Amino acid sequence: MEPAFIDLQTIVGRENLSLEKADLESHAGSSWSSHAAEPHHIPFCIVKPRTTEEVSAIMKICHDRRIPVTAYSGGTSLEGHFTPTRGGVCIDFSNMDRILKLNADDLDVVVQPAVGWEHLNEELAQSNLFFPPDPGPGAMIGGMIGTGCSGTNAFRYGTMKDWVLSLTVVLADGTIIKTRQRPRKSSAGYDLTRLFVGSEGTLGLVTEATLRLAVKPQHMSVAVCAFPTVRKAAECAFKVVQAGVPIAAIEILDDVQMQCINDAGRTRRTWMNAPTLFFKFAGTPASVKEQIAQVRKLASGTGSVSFEFARNEQEQQDLWAARKEALWSVMAKGEGREDVGVWTTDVAVPISRLPDLMEETKEEVRRSGLLASIVGHVGDGNFHCKPFSSSSSSSFCPV
Repeated sequence: MEPAFIDLQTIVGRENLSLEKADLESHAGSSWSSHAAEPHHIPFCIVKPRTTEEVSAIMKICHDRRIPVTAYSGGTSLEGHFTPTRGGVCIDFSNMDRILKLNADDLDVVVQPAVGWEHLNEELAQSNLFFPPDPGPGAMIGGMIGTGCSGTNAFRYGTMKDWVLSLTVVLADGTIIKTRQRPRKSSAGYDLTRLFVGSEGTLGLVTEATLRLAVKPQHMSVAVCAFPTVRKAAECAFKVVQAGVPIAAIEILDDVQMQCINDAGRTRRTWMNAPTLFFKFAGTPASVKEQIAQVRKLASGTGSVSFEFARNEQEQQDLWAARKEALWSVMAKGEGREDVGVWTTDVAVPISRLPDLMEETKEEVRRSGLLASIVGHVGDGNFHCKPFSSSSSSSFCPV
C-alpha cells in the first residue's frame, strides 16, 4: 500500500490524504449506524479529491493495484452504506461541494456530490425552487444518489430516481462517462442514469449530477392527529390515500416513539403518548384548506382522539418538530450507555397490508419484551421498527 500512497499523494497532495486513526475510524462507521467496520476492515487511508479528473486518476491507481475503494460523502447512513468491508482506500468527496450551475428556467441544477440537500434548498429558495427528496439531516447528494434515497416527501414527489437527470461517473478503471445530456426527452439507448441511482458505489463513483427541480408551493401547512391504536392510525392513512387527497406527506409515529420524543425534550411542547399521524399539505391557500378539511373528516371517521393544524409558519415548525426529532429522541434513550444502540429496520409492503403488519409488529415486540419504536412513511407503505440493541451481548435490550 505504501507505493500506492505515494502515487495518491502525487495526485491530491499530502494535505488531502489522511492516515490519522481518528479519521480512519470515523470513515468506517458512526454512532448512529447499526453497522461498523471490523477492525481489520478499516480503510488504509482517506483521500480527498477536488475534481472528476483526480477521482479518475485515483481509481486507475486502485484498479491497477487491486485496492478496494469505498466512497464517502455525508456519512449519515443508518444502515452501513459507507462501511468498508475490505479495507483499502476511502474516497471522501468533501472537497467537491459546489453548486456548479443553476438553470432556473429549465428547472434543473448541476452539483457536485458533497452538496447537502438542505444547503441546496437554501440556495434554490432565492429562485422560488426546491429539490424535493428530503432524507435525514446532513445527507449529501452523492450518498442520496448511491442509496436511491427516499424521505417524507416521497408520497407526493417520488424518490431520488425521479429527480436525477444525468450523472458524471468514474468507473472502476478510471473511465469517465456521462449518462445522458440535459434535455428531459431522450430515446438514445439505455437509461444509465437510473441504473447508477441506488447502486451504492458498486458500478462507479458519481462526481457530478444534474438534478430536476420543482417550483415551491404557494402555501404549506402541517396537521397532526392521534389515535387509540397504531392500527387505527394506519387505517386512516390508507383511507386518505384511497380518497385521493393530494397531500405532500403522511408520517406515522407510534406511542413508544412519541414517549421517546417527550422524554428527550427536544421539541417546544409535550405530545400525547399515542400513535400519531403527521400530515404535510402543499398548494394554493384554498386547496390546502380543503385538504385539511378532508383529512380531518377521514381522521374523525377512523376514531382519532385529537386533530390540530398549523395556522402559521412557526406552528408548522412546532408540529413537524416531532417527526424531525424521531431518530435522535430514540437514540437519547441510550445516552450514557456505550453498549446500547438503535437497530434500524426498513420494511415496505403494499399499503393495503400496512395496518395488519404494523399491528402484528407491535404485538411481536410486546411478546418479546423489547423496547422498540415505529416510524413510517405510511403514504407508500414503508415503516421503520427501531429496537434497542446491546453490542456487548449481541442481543436486544428488554424494556
